[in-house]
Amino acid sequence: MRTAPARRITALLLAAAFLAGCADEPADDGNPVPYTYLSSEYTPSGADYVDAVDQPSTVADEIHGHSSATERLDSEDKVFLRYRDDIVAISPFLTGSRIEVADYRTGHKRWKSHLRSWPDPDSASFRGGGPGSGK
Repeated sequence: MRTAPARRITALLLAAAFLAGCADEPADDGNPVPYTYLSSEYTPSGADYVDAVDQPSTVADEIHGHSSATERLDSEDKVFLRYRDDIVAISPFLTGSRIEVADYRTGHKRWKSHLRSWPDPDSASFRGGGPGSGK
């Protein structure tokens, strides 16, 4: 039979192991744009990124495969991915694609003609993008 101090030490070791394991997990901050992935996989071009080879639908599949978007919308030759507070727009560029990231309000205004089915951030009923925002 183990003594009380031995049980406490075991409990402390288990708690420390649990906390150490949790430290490796990314914080759940509600589906952010995968900026690190974009900058490591695609060529920076000013504020945007470029994939010199792949078409927009392929690039959108790659980005969504790395970090799932809340919504995806294919419109004409462009693809839009909706993340927590941002929109990733992928459009044809030379022989490949241009990848642009904009906050939801700015992106919605810019690409409004393509995003008619997404909530308008300027409407009275818009509740924001993140958990607890606008509620």
